[in-house]
Amino acid sequence: MDEISAAEPTRLFAEWLAEAEKSEPNDPNGMALATTTPDGFPSVRMVLLKHADEAGFVFYTNLESRKGGELAANPRAALLFHWKSLRRQVRVEGPVTPVSAAEADAYFQSRARASQIGAWASAQSRPLESRFHLEKQVAAYTARYAIGTVPRPPHWSGFRVAPQRMEFWQDKAFRLHDRLIYVRDGSSWKTERLFP
Repeated sequence: MDEISAAEPTRLFAEWLAEAEKSEPNDPNGMALATTTPDGFPSVRMVLLKHADEAGFVFYTNLESRKGGELAANPRAALLFHWKSLRRQVRVEGPVTPVSAAEADAYFQSRARASQIGAWASAQSRPLESRFHLEKQVAAYTARYAIGTVPRPPHWSGFRVAPQRMEFWQDKAFRLHDRLIYVRDGSSWKTERLFP
């Protein structure tokens, strides 16, 4: 493959994601989300990217979950996309802000009804006494919202990671990988190549 080259990283990311959508067997929009615990330890999990543009990378979650609490305490995050079939990865670092209520409402309404019910039924990241208890919660909210639109729970919304630094990595022969970083410099980007 050619050497990585592009003037604007979000455009390059969109191209790489489009290629991943054609080749990755599962969740090409899957990304590792790293936050920090209140005592400063790293905390990482997989989430799904739901939108990306110049403003940032958007994902949704229960605001009362562990990740929601960590982002409320320290609104900074790092993301990692790894596309094994393409032998590529992208790293993103930056501050995190909540999405607007209108954005969250629109995305919530696009979800499958069962996923909407699940957002109400799950006290994400809290102890669960049994699987049966979760199933009872799902049944209760299914009955509660049997007719009409399921409203977005007040504890469920999204976050946007505004990229301040992005790194594109492409596997090359003999571990002589291609690495290109972009660092936000006001309204533009500075680029630099790194040793593999």
